[in-house]
Amino acid sequence: MMSQFAFANELKNCVRMDEPITKGPIPRWQKKCLEASNSSNTSLNISKKTSASFNGSLSRTPSKRNLSAENAGTKKTPSKTPKKSPGSSTNSTTPSSAKGSKTPNGGDRFIPNRNTTNFDLGHYKVNQDQQPDDEMTSPSQKEMQRIMAENLHGGDVQNMRILAFKNKAPGAPDGYINPLKVVYSHSKTPASVKCSSRYIPQTPDRILDAPDIMDDYYLNLIDWSPNNVLGVALGSNVYLWNGSSGSIQQLLTLEGSDYVCSLGWIQEGHYLAVGTSMGVIQLWDCASMKRIRIMGGHSARVGSLAWNSYILSSGSRSGQIIHHDVRQRDHVISELSIHTQEVCGLKWSPDGRYLASGGNDNMLYIWPIAQGQVYSQPQPLYSLSAHQAAVKALAWCPWQPSILASGGGTADRCIRFWNCNTGTCFNTIDTKSQVCALQWSTIYKEFISGHGYANNQLVIWKYPSMTKVAELTGHTARVLHLAMSPDGSTVLSAGADETLRLWKCFAPDPAKKKKETTETKAVSTIFKGIR
Repeated sequence: MMSQFAFANELKNCVRMDEPITKGPIPRWQKKCLEASNSSNTSLNISKKTSASFNGSLSRTPSKRNLSAENAGTKKTPSKTPKKSPGSSTNSTTPSSAKGSKTPNGGDRFIPNRNTTNFDLGHYKVNQDQQPDDEMTSPSQKEMQRIMAENLHGGDVQNMRILAFKNKAPGAPDGYINPLKVVYSHSKTPASVKCSSRYIPQTPDRILDAPDIMDDYYLNLIDWSPNNVLGVALGSNVYLWNGSSGSIQQLLTLEGSDYVCSLGWIQEGHYLAVGTSMGVIQLWDCASMKRIRIMGGHSARVGSLAWNSYILSSGSRSGQIIHHDVRQRDHVISELSIHTQEVCGLKWSPDGRYLASGGNDNMLYIWPIAQGQVYSQPQPLYSLSAHQAAVKALAWCPWQPSILASGGGTADRCIRFWNCNTGTCFNTIDTKSQVCALQWSTIYKEFISGHGYANNQLVIWKYPSMTKVAELTGHTARVLHLAMSPDGSTVLSAGADETLRLWKCFAPDPAKKKKETTETKAVSTIFKGIR
């Protein structure tokens, strides 16, 4: 019975709330209060606990509990894995540089080697300007002072530097990123901008009227001859503008409803080929202003012409390409029938090895030259279908004859670069507008493109970085055609706004031009002396 009363009393004591419970661990808040009140006796408690743990270790191996008891006076809440403090050096004997600090050699900034600095000389040079000049000092006395100063300091004091840094700052560790990198990168001028710092006029050098020029994307109505004569087709008429004298002559006028669809100058001579809407090609001698011959063969209009020596290649609306030998009576020597729609782009490469043809069927074909001939084979080397619109703008690189640039129409708007040795497209630019014409510069590593809606602008691009160098605006309608002057300094643009604009955007550097002229004169003098 006594055991029952004892159990009842113990249970009553456990559930009483009017006095603190003596059994169990001390609450954490009470423990903190005790630590705060006994902070003055911390060192004494630490020594006692350390000695106790040391005595206990004589009989058994120290455990984690004993180790945590050693640090009870220094840490509020002991943990199994002590946290590392980045700035603490008391808990570890390893130097900060050995732990892989973010800064070189464990420092937070670069301190130069002071052994290379002469502080006495620096103090003298800083204070010498503050000393009053003695105007009564004679030149001999000034010379004596200079000699004495050189003997004392070991050299000319005026040319000595106050600070001298012989050692470079150590490099940052691997993987370190400078947070100010963005600021420094934006403050520097890019290399591409420095290279393109030449002056490019933003206004045309001359504007010519071109009334009745046809607003047709698929035609090629202008061409600039090597003799500096520009041919322009205006409706059923062809006019010749002499770039040297500025004179204008009317070459021909077609009869009836016939109109001019394409023009093409031969590489050497004064012969101009004229393609008409009736499928006929007329060959004119512009020196004597006479028509030499008429060549047929097409059943639809001839919208594109290209010369390769004495071979004239013509593309028509039917998709047919014909090679004409202008020396023979039977001029048709080869026919290419692979395009399903109008051939609007036709260009021979500068070395005469490839013929590029672009059509309204969104196809671009590369034709290799026939062995031992100057016309192409009947089967294309490459059939390229990357463009999503008509391919009219074609231009071969003058310094890399195997590189071709092609531009697409409104649904494509891209300029693509092709390597004809491999048949691959190695770069593409989305111009955001219709690409109507392309021309490479023969002076700079650049090219220019003519565009339609919405800005009707000309854009000069850097090659091969494909960055914009300049934009030339002024046309109020799309730029249909581009032509390059024989010297490569001027580009002529023909727009649907019935204007021709001449842009001197590739003018050579005057310094380089003067140097080339001097070298040419020197060579001529030598040859003259030998003769």
